[in-house]
Amino acid sequence: MNADDFTDEAREIMARVEERHKGDRVLDAGALRALAHPLRLKIYDILSQYGAQTASSLAERLGESSGATSYHLRALAKHDLIREVEGRGTARERWWERPVGGVSFAHPDAMRTPSGRAASQMIMSEFFRNRNEQLMRFVGAGVRDLSDAWTESSMISTATARLTPEQTAELAHRLMAIIDETVDRYRDQQGDDVRPVTIRGDVFPLPEIGDES
Repeated sequence: MNADDFTDEAREIMARVEERHKGDRVLDAGALRALAHPLRLKIYDILSQYGAQTASSLAERLGESSGATSYHLRALAKHDLIREVEGRGTARERWWERPVGGVSFAHPDAMRTPSGRAASQMIMSEFFRNRNEQLMRFVGAGVRDLSDAWTESSMISTATARLTPEQTAELAHRLMAIIDETVDRYRDQQGDDVRPVTIRGDVFPLPEIGDES
């Protein structure tokens, strides 16, 4: 693909998205290995979605001891995957947060080794398993338990289109641009009716019929 394959509007959107994400962290082999643990990944995910937590609040949410969550928090912090919140907490009860910014699990050097590929695959599998559990929990109970305002404003949708690689790239960048704008605008929003809302975008080619294996 090259720039001539896209309209001026598409090139502008793609350039904006790429500029926005050029500082995203690509996790090295050490960070991948540190994150490749089911409980650590859940802790990292909670900090990403719900904001700063303590070892005690994580232990209560995950059904673990605070000693266990404290240990895994320190392991994540060792590789700068999370950090202590400055000016908050005490020596006995520290608050932890995930730094703002995107991350990639596909470090080129790490992907050249069996252990690096295994760690990356494990992280991606657990990440999407956790996300799928959230989706199914919403489908099974959230629709019933949430207010009408939340159920009417939520969306679960799938569609299929016949696209070229260039059209697929343009679509992915358009969706990412909308997501980036929303995240940046409302990142620190507070209020009585404000809560974390998960946003998920999947754009990928389907296998040909007969090639599903």
